[in-house]
Amino acid sequence: MQARRAARELAFILFSQFDKKITNYSKENLDDIIIKSVRILSSSANDELKTALGTLIDMRNKIDDYEAEHEINLKRPIDAVNISVPIMMTGVMAQKVDEMIDVAEKALLALEIAEFVTLESQNEVKSYAIKIAQAFQQNHEDIDEQIQKYATGWDFDRLIKMDKDILRIAISELLYVKEAPMKVIVDEALELAKKYSTDDSASFINGILAKIIVDNGIKG
Repeated sequence: MQARRAARELAFILFSQFDKKITNYSKENLDDIIIKSVRILSSSANDELKTALGTLIDMRNKIDDYEAEHEINLKRPIDAVNISVPIMMTGVMAQKVDEMIDVAEKALLALEIAEFVTLESQNEVKSYAIKIAQAFQQNHEDIDEQIQKYATGWDFDRLIKMDKDILRIAISELLYVKEAPMKVIVDEALELAKKYSTDDSASFINGILAKIIVDNGIKG
C-alpha cells in the first residue's frame, strides 16, 4: 500500500472521530485522534479476521456435512470412513470464497495502515493525514460551501456524513494541499466511497468532484 493511500484512509477515520467544531482541534488533539484511529483500525482488523475464521469454519462444516450426507457415503457401513465426493455447486463455493477474500482484504488493509503509522520510517502517513485535516480546518467553510454548491437538489445537512467526509478530504487535497495528482485523489475518493458508503455514493462524489475540478481549472 502506498503511504498517501494509507493517509487518506486514516484521514477518513480521523474525520469520523470529530465530535465538535473542526477549528477547535489543536495539532495535539489531531495526534491523539490519530492514535485512537489506529486502535480502531487494529480492533476492526481483529474483528474482520475473527469473521473470516468463522466463515472458514462454517464452510468446512458444510463440506463435512455435504460429504457425510452424500448418497455414496449413506450407502456405506456406519463405522466406515467417508470417502471424498464431487464438490457442491461451484457458485456456492465461489460466493463463500469471495466473502472470505473481502473480509481478509479489509483486515489486511487495516493492519497495513496501523503498521504505516507506527513505523517511524513511514511517518509520512501520519503527517499527510494531519495535513489534510489542517487544510480542512483552515478552509472548512469554503469547502463545505463548494459541496453545497454542487450537490444540486440536496440539503447539505441531510447528506450522508461519510460522503461529506470523503468529499472534504478530496477537496482539501485538490484545492489546498495540492501535493498529489488530481486523478489519484479522485480515484481514491471513489474507492473510499465504494468501501465505506452506499452503492450510489461513488457516482454522487464523482459528479461533485468533476464540477469542482472543471470550475477551478485543476489539471493533471
